[in-house]
Amino acid sequence: MPVLDSSSSPSSSPADTLISLSPRNTKVLLVMDVVESVRLMELDQDGFVQRWQRLVQQAEQRILPPHGGRIVKSLGDGLMLEFASAQGAVNAAFALQQFGQQANAGLPAGQQLHLRMGGHLASFVADQHDIYGTDVNLTARFCTLAGPGDIVVSAELRDQLVPGLDADIEDMGECYLKHVEKPIHAYRVAPPGAPPTWVTLPADDTELRPTVAVIPFTARTSGPDDAVLGEIMAEEIIAALSRTPDLNVISRLSTSALRGRDASLPAVQNRLHASYVLSGAYRVSGQQLVLVTELVEARSGRAVWGDSLKSTVQEVLQGEDRITADIVAQLGAQIVRCEMQRAASRPLPNLESSTLLMGAISLMHRSTRSEFDRVRDMLEYLIDRHRRLPTPRAWLAKWHVLRVTRGLSAGGKDETKRALEQTQRALDVDPSCSLALAIEGFVHCHMLKDLDGAAQRYALALAANPNDSLAWLFSGVLHSFKDEGSKALAASDKALSLSPLDPMLYFYQSLAASAALSAGDYKRVIELATASLRSNKSHTSTYRALAVAQALCGDIEEARKTTQALLLLEPEFTVTQFLQRSPVGNQPVGRTYADALLLAGLPE
Repeated sequence: MPVLDSSSSPSSSPADTLISLSPRNTKVLLVMDVVESVRLMELDQDGFVQRWQRLVQQAEQRILPPHGGRIVKSLGDGLMLEFASAQGAVNAAFALQQFGQQANAGLPAGQQLHLRMGGHLASFVADQHDIYGTDVNLTARFCTLAGPGDIVVSAELRDQLVPGLDADIEDMGECYLKHVEKPIHAYRVAPPGAPPTWVTLPADDTELRPTVAVIPFTARTSGPDDAVLGEIMAEEIIAALSRTPDLNVISRLSTSALRGRDASLPAVQNRLHASYVLSGAYRVSGQQLVLVTELVEARSGRAVWGDSLKSTVQEVLQGEDRITADIVAQLGAQIVRCEMQRAASRPLPNLESSTLLMGAISLMHRSTRSEFDRVRDMLEYLIDRHRRLPTPRAWLAKWHVLRVTRGLSAGGKDETKRALEQTQRALDVDPSCSLALAIEGFVHCHMLKDLDGAAQRYALALAANPNDSLAWLFSGVLHSFKDEGSKALAASDKALSLSPLDPMLYFYQSLAASAALSAGDYKRVIELATASLRSNKSHTSTYRALAVAQALCGDIEEARKTTQALLLLEPEFTVTQFLQRSPVGNQPVGRTYADALLLAGLPE
């Protein structure tokens, strides 16, 4: 590259030397990479590298030259290619996909190498080392929209193609790309007249819940029936924990093998793949039983909770002991706290997938603004790690809803589109995912104010999984917005009965309080909201329901205290904002709640 003549400034150092920029180029860029290259490398590193090298050689020697293309740079498990024309780019892309499909012939589905590609008519600056510009990064983002075997291009590139002649073109609509603020129009292209191809990848069976192992408790006394009590208590705890949808619990048959063994934590973690281990010892004196328990984080060996609990032998044998409920309630809360602390404080690459998910779910409901923003990063990182799991996308959609309902975004069409894009992509992965259906209903209810659309999706969620507690909970809220108090109570009670020990119980109690409000059961509202706030004092909608109930039952003094606590969390919140955000803002019940909030001291 030419540089300024340094002889004109003898005292200048190399660091002061200015490099002139080359002219800006406008050409077609194509980025391609291998879907799930890390998994394929882990299966057979040498085989993967050999197949990739053959593909690169084929591209460089036989495919790119006749189509006016060249390799700009290698991206490890991908390539960035440059072309003089749009037709050359798509024809080369079709040829590369065809070569990849032929190379997969005879290989098991789990070992096949699938390409995805993104193309854009890009403007960039080049030097002898690299090419630069926002369009270069944007091209790589289009690649992320493509599935296995797909080619996705920008509107600028699509405009250079003749539909049906150069390619069959499918309009994907406006899509949101990572770190790109506004939506970008994208199109999927395929060879003209070619039948659509569907690539089925192996199921991603990653467990996204923390795994708990309950080791049968050890007797410290030697009575004739003492030994069996530890088995009974462990079995009851395992059964209760198994009803919690947010925890994965190792079966009793697996943990019983470790009873009485002096197994180290690494051995337990390696054998059972447990995130947390609950163990303990007990003494029996007559009919009295004292159990000392300890919950340990298997990764660090750190004790995160312990307690000494009392019961009687008769209560244990009859399944009526208080120990099980106490342990399960404390255990769930402690695991949520630990996962949330890890998720909030450690770099994302260092976090296990289960920690990312549980930490994100917890932080989005109880966080400061900076923590709330981190939730998005956590979920997007998890989506990049597990592209074929619908759960992270469903929760990211809910994050967008909460961003509006918490007053952190003005909302509007962009936020709604982002939320619906995530639920739709989750349902593309698993059309029967009840969580994605329920959260899509949540989007329709709270962002589109489309109560009928929300009801339809909740019904689909419950048809897919009649025991989906979140779908029941959201249905209760929907009935409350329709001023159907008895139905709201019934649905929210069903949700609570399905998740009585859920680590997110405060969230269930908060929304159930809203359902009770519509039924006019203000005592029940106060009971549920107060219980929820004991576990989470930063969920603003809980304060709103509590203040309304207190005001409507005449306890104005307490209502004003509740409103003051609400305003500490959301100082700019007003009655006008409540009416704008709430799905019942334009209904009589919304006006009733607004008047109650005015009585409670919320600014108009």
